[in-house]
Amino acid sequence: MHKSRLGGFIIDCRTDDLTAAAEFWSGALGMERRVAPGEDEEKYVRLLDPTGTIDVEVQQVEHPSRVHLDIETDDIEAEVKRLEALGARRVEQVKSWWVMQAPTGQRFCVVSRFSRDFDVRANRWE
Repeated sequence: MHKSRLGGFIIDCRTDDLTAAAEFWSGALGMERRVAPGEDEEKYVRLLDPTGTIDVEVQQVEHPSRVHLDIETDDIEAEVKRLEALGARRVEQVKSWWVMQAPTGQRFCVVSRFSRDFDVRANRWE
């Protein structure tokens, strides 16, 4: 049987300021920004995963902004405050987690860190 895992995602941003959008997501995810080479440099900014296992890009689009992701943390309130300082806002608390909204319009959740870790090399949960 085959196995699947998240390999990457695009954060679509309906914005006139791709640099500001990429700066927010770079700070929120702790990933360094790199402008895409060639023709794509006006529409894409790549965020570098420190482990090299996931492809993340911020893309300027004309349609409504959209993406959903969870940011895991061991201190939800501290992480929510850090993200607010980057420009996010609280939308709704659901059970123990917060639904947040980025300055570019995407909704995401801040959740408790899982009790086990995913081993990317073995493609399994530890």
